[in-house]
Amino acid sequence: MSGEGASPDVDFDVIVVGAGVAGCVTAYQLATKGHSVLLAERGPKPGSKNLSGGVFYCRVMEEVFPGFVTEAPIERRVTRNCLSFLSPTSFVNVDYQDERLAQPAIAVTVLRAKLDEWLGNKCEEAGVTLMPGVKVDALLRNGEQIVGIRAGDDELRAHVVVAADGVNSFLCKDAGIRRTEPAKHLAVGVKSVIRLPREVIEERFHLTVDEGAAYAVVGDCTHGVGGGGFMYTNLDSISIGVVLRLDDLVARGETSSDLHDRFLGHPAIVPFLKGGELLEYGCHLVAEGGQAMIHDLTRPGLVVVGDAAGFTLNTGFTVRGMDLAAGSGIAAAKAIDVALVKGDCSQAALDAYPAELERSFVGQDMRTYAKAPGFLEKPRMYGDYGRVLSDVLHGVYNLDLSPRRRMLPTGMAALRRSPLKLVQIVKDMYSAVRAL
Repeated sequence: MSGEGASPDVDFDVIVVGAGVAGCVTAYQLATKGHSVLLAERGPKPGSKNLSGGVFYCRVMEEVFPGFVTEAPIERRVTRNCLSFLSPTSFVNVDYQDERLAQPAIAVTVLRAKLDEWLGNKCEEAGVTLMPGVKVDALLRNGEQIVGIRAGDDELRAHVVVAADGVNSFLCKDAGIRRTEPAKHLAVGVKSVIRLPREVIEERFHLTVDEGAAYAVVGDCTHGVGGGGFMYTNLDSISIGVVLRLDDLVARGETSSDLHDRFLGHPAIVPFLKGGELLEYGCHLVAEGGQAMIHDLTRPGLVVVGDAAGFTLNTGFTVRGMDLAAGSGIAAAKAIDVALVKGDCSQAALDAYPAELERSFVGQDMRTYAKAPGFLEKPRMYGDYGRVLSDVLHGVYNLDLSPRRRMLPTGMAALRRSPLKLVQIVKDMYSAVRAL
């Protein structure tokens, strides 16, 4: 099955559907092993339909593309991470800046239109046939074995099909792997890219050269809806937006666009964006279920990677998807390569893929943070804790000539004014230790 060109009974050894990070990594790895690969992309070019916040924990990419950080179109190396708690009139930041995060780079900011196009070019250089503007309508079957895809009137056959078609994967539904996900497993991400001069960004965020900042925001940015805000620095723009849990958004009767605009108009955010020009605006469905979203990853002749497989993680501190997508692509390519060489693409053979995942950081991290979604769905995380922190610090800094109290009484007074109870806080701290 391997070697120059596909065998006579197929058009390609492998067809990968979706030219995001997961799809491109899978296709590239297989092409470098000598397999014939078609990479089908619904958009007019890779990246034209992909949207993510923009922070890429990129160490995994060095395994695929050595020198990735210097060669790929990254924006900035993230050396400053801020966790921000917003109330309507205040914000409290936990600000961590460290040069060790840049050498070598742990995380970078990216714009998917640039990054995915670069990945697509790398795939073509490796021998992948890139076919943009293709909407896949169905899987082809020979009995239970999946043997290709149908796009319009065209049928293309392969030994293995890779579903890399995103969180709302049509291929997974067609294969009977996934039904419609419950709303609590999904979120809506709304993002703007705001142009600002490079020197203005570096001055406002206290950065130099290619250093970058990443803000994870909770509290008033979502007006009590489960989720959070983000703000990331690019070279000459800011990526900013909100991610809103779908079930909570619907239950509260809010709209994602209104909450996005409300966040950008918050007094804590306006100074960062002043004088900026809107370049892009987009909305995207996001996986939020963590380990609970991972269903079957294989069928006879089919492998599922990236967002289509549910590989995303939100820990409150970090939101990860692209690194997990890349890791799943590496694991999938290893298993598919062995299956093609042996001439066996049955489900039993392709089940080497989930076994490979379990040994990788992808499977291990998904298990480690399996309880994170349940912990983060508590409504008090998005309002009450931010207000308590703000009230405690107001008591510390409000030197209004009244006699001062020590920190403990100041904190207890703030708690008495909030709906939080001490026993509840202790339980949440215990849950946080177990989940995060």
